[in-house]
Amino acid sequence: MKFLLLVCGDQQAHEAMLADPDFLPDCKAWAEAQGGRLVQTGGLEAPAQATTVRARDGEVLLTDGPFVEAKEVVAGFSLIECATREQALEAATTHPVARHGTIEVRALLP
Repeated sequence: MKFLLLVCGDQQAHEAMLADPDFLPDCKAWAEAQGGRLVQTGGLEAPAQATTVRARDGEVLLTDGPFVEAKEVVAGFSLIECATREQALEAATTHPVARHGTIEVRALLP
């Protein structure tokens, strides 16, 4: 089963990650430790660069920026394949982002 680990945080968490000299090496080590379970991982551009798309009654509305104002934003993701939710949760608890921000674990629907 595939699980999406949504990497979330606020500005304080972002600054803490940047200030942590072990953060990037630990992210690389975490990815390597996942072995064949890690399908893909990546970061996202800032919400200010987002475009929100809505299609209603044949009309398309494009809006610059995020859909909602929020202190905490989705900053990246890791897609992993695990036999159980418990394995996915274990992977999330050892993810370096969990030290400063939040990891939301969600199963992909079949």
